[in-house]
Amino acid sequence: MCDAPPGVPSDGHGRDTARERSARGRYADKGEDDVAKILIVDDDPDIIEAGTLVLGREGFEVVGAPNRSEGMKKVEEEAPDLIILDVMMEEPDDGLRMARDIRRAGSTVPIIMLTSVNAALGLNIDRDEEMVPVDEFLTKPVEPQTLVAKVKGLLGS
Repeated sequence: MCDAPPGVPSDGHGRDTARERSARGRYADKGEDDVAKILIVDDDPDIIEAGTLVLGREGFEVVGAPNRSEGMKKVEEEAPDLIILDVMMEEPDDGLRMARDIRRAGSTVPIIMLTSVNAALGLNIDRDEEMVPVDEFLTKPVEPQTLVAKVKGLLGS
């Protein structure tokens, strides 16, 4: 990151980083015509495509990433307003580790965790500030209206 004067984006591309936006307040720089950006990180391309269709129809800008490493790059590059994460990707806990990494970096961006682990394995993964620092859990498959309601609720729209 370069050292930029106060108020000037410092990502080198004229955009604020997620951390800078979070520090100023999640929506401080959003005008009436600005669209909330949602990042979906899931190793199932059908989930990314379905989420893009459902949320795009509601006026959100949606970007996707197929794994944790690409997801972390997108967090920095795209500065999403909300992140939707799958629990299990290349590794069984990739989504959980990504959520922890995002929080440790100081971001307060809302995170929705998608999981089929609870139903498939009989486990009960739930929110925990340290181990599972997410805002909502949704079990796959998610009804489109449920996803939209949770996203709008977390974004305050």
